[in-house]
Amino acid sequence: MSQVEDVAQDQLRSFVERIERLEEEKKTIGDDIKDVYAEAKGNGFDTKVLRKVISLRKQDANERAEQDAILELYLQALGMVVDLPKN
Repeated sequence: MSQVEDVAQDQLRSFVERIERLEEEKKTIGDDIKDVYAEAKGNGFDTKVLRKVISLRKQDANERAEQDAILELYLQALGMVVDLPKN
């Protein structure tokens, strides 16, 4: 093998090993997240709502406001909005 082929082979092996390590870390982190959700559930929190909260916190405030407005419009069109009495 030439020196160029050796370098390419070493680089390839390095990339593969790095990806494998990162995949293992990703699996570990995923397991940790599952454990936190299970702990939250064990303390009486609704995990579906908790996941939604996490999702909303990732969004830009303007994007979230726009989606909320569209959702409200759709719900009104379907007669699903209940007006709450104002104090």
